[in-house]
Amino acid sequence: MPVALTAGILSMTAVVVASNILVQFLVGNWLTWGAFVYPVAFLVTDVINRAYGPTMARRVIAAGFMVGVFCSAVGSQIDLGYGPLVTLRIAIGSGTAFLCAQLLDIAVFNRFRSGRWWRAPLVSSLVGSLVDTAIFFTIAFSASLAFLEPSNVPAWAGEGVSLLGIGPQLPLWVSLAAADFLVKLSFAGVMLLPFRLISARLVIVGEH
Repeated sequence: MPVALTAGILSMTAVVVASNILVQFLVGNWLTWGAFVYPVAFLVTDVINRAYGPTMARRVIAAGFMVGVFCSAVGSQIDLGYGPLVTLRIAIGSGTAFLCAQLLDIAVFNRFRSGRWWRAPLVSSLVGSLVDTAIFFTIAFSASLAFLEPSNVPAWAGEGVSLLGIGPQLPLWVSLAAADFLVKLSFAGVMLLPFRLISARLVIVGEH
């Protein structure tokens, strides 16, 4: 296996595990630390896809998912006093959102692969980010899915607040999801530069 693929798998694993933990800690009123970590997953997928193709990208996703599930299972057994390091709902939401969003990212990327270099990673990251945010926050925090983990209901996430402080009264997790998606939108643009530099380097190395 090429060193770049190994690095991709390790990077993806680190992103998934870190996101599972950091999404539980708020930054200000509307964001979690996980919002600043998870977008890197799309960069990893797109770089591998561009340099090695969709089959290799799916392998990176599969490996990252399996290790992420294992680490989440371990984290669920670590008691911090107020609850587990990784709750069951967060683990389920993270895994489901990860697979759906990343596989969709690959499909959209391939649809725009032959266009201008920035179009495929930008569009695929935007679409994948929307799906990821919707699935993760709904499974992890929506009161309608409390049956998934009745013993650990995140009451704070269901507290009614104005959407991002200016909109209608909605559960807090909806504002967290909206803010999370806005951050991912920004990262989709910011990540274009490292995507261009890294993928170009990998393609050059692969040709020699």
